[in-house]
Amino acid sequence: MTIREFKMPDVGEGLTEAEILKWYVQPGDTVTDGQVVCEVETAKAAVELPIPFDGTVHALLFEEGTTVDVGQVIISVQTGSGGAAEAPAQEIPAPAEAEEAAPAARQPVLVGYGVAESSTKRRPRKAAPAPAVAAQNGTAAPVAAPAAAPAPAAPAVPAQPMGERPLAKPPVRKLAKDLGIDLASVVPTGDGGVVTREDVHAAAAAAIAPQAGPAVAAPAAPAPAAEAVAVSAAVPADTSARETRIPVKGVRKVTAQAMVGSAFTAPHVTEFITLDVTRTMKLVQELKDDPDLAGLRINPLLLIAKAVLVAIRRNPDVNASWDEAAQEIVLKHYVNLGIAAATPRGLIVPNIKDAHAKTLGELSESLSSLVATARDGKTSPADMQNGTITITNVGVFGVDTGTPILNPGESAILAVGAIKLQPWVHKGKVKPRQVTTLALSFDHRLIDGELGSKFLADIAAVLEHPRRLVTWS
Repeated sequence: MTIREFKMPDVGEGLTEAEILKWYVQPGDTVTDGQVVCEVETAKAAVELPIPFDGTVHALLFEEGTTVDVGQVIISVQTGSGGAAEAPAQEIPAPAEAEEAAPAARQPVLVGYGVAESSTKRRPRKAAPAPAVAAQNGTAAPVAAPAAAPAPAAPAVPAQPMGERPLAKPPVRKLAKDLGIDLASVVPTGDGGVVTREDVHAAAAAAIAPQAGPAVAAPAAPAPAAEAVAVSAAVPADTSARETRIPVKGVRKVTAQAMVGSAFTAPHVTEFITLDVTRTMKLVQELKDDPDLAGLRINPLLLIAKAVLVAIRRNPDVNASWDEAAQEIVLKHYVNLGIAAATPRGLIVPNIKDAHAKTLGELSESLSSLVATARDGKTSPADMQNGTITITNVGVFGVDTGTPILNPGESAILAVGAIKLQPWVHKGKVKPRQVTTLALSFDHRLIDGELGSKFLADIAAVLEHPRRLVTWS
């Protein structure tokens, strides 16, 4: 019998950590090579992790909602002959001990932090938490007093022994530094006396909490890690609280950083045009009724995407990027068309690779797949890389238009507003027509006012007279 360990892989490009969203297996379950055992969220996307060998799950070393460093063991599997019950719990190190066993594997990943040798040394574990650890590892343990029973004694124990360096991972140390929290004053709840992210956030919340009233149990009795994660996204138990702080992480954190970088790096210009899209809406209905397109998703966004591709063909210089290091403009002879998607985990922008070479039917299939994958949270990092121009459809929220921020590295982004019946002068008479407003933001280093105006005008011209999808192609 052999116990094999599966470590958190780098599922992106140089990512240092990922949050475990959901476990699909439990201790005792049989797994096979290639079977998905959990779903994790990185700074870029949600990804399913397959196990690379056969066996029986021995232990899950982290709970759902825990952020784990790349290179740490997250699951152990018993391979070879013998049942899971034959393996004593001591054969599998707890998370803190696993870190101690392979410090060299973590060091190349945590670039910029410089792991101190002393930070990987763990104090001997106290006897009291043993039943909880055994339960976590899926092994039998004697029934002991409830875990909550020792809690009243916690206030009497100092946060960290005097003269010893607080135990915490480098990302947690950086978080504490950013929040102005002294790690020595934080009560640790992690295994082996390790300070966790939740401990730091709890200390930060306690530091800003109102001081009125008796200052008792709140800072003295920290909640378990699982509860701390839930609190970060829920309304606090104290209904008198005037604020709730939610840690920004994963996709939302990277999106925020990217938008700030884009807004203050690329000089944005936004132009608007209001147009009559009645003919396009009629064409959408005709295509829906066309038996040759049966089974395909036909909607206004499909024809808008096609109009953008036609306009790029007529104005190829808009499809470019800025190389800051070389001080060059890089013209792209392909179009990876981004589609902004709002998901429960935040805004993501997957793109359709080589959209310029696709037929209307192929473009429809790609859009449907992109939307379904994003909705399910299965968009891969590769699907969000190397975009050239993006469409964001704010009209689905009933918004007329906006001033969108460029997706980093791209030259332009088109915001499509709501399509509404409005009074419009048509053939010399005021009639109700289907009208919308388009807003085009572009990088003024790449696209000057003339080129940007021609590009936007061509998109509008195609949507006003969709026969140009044929005559201009």
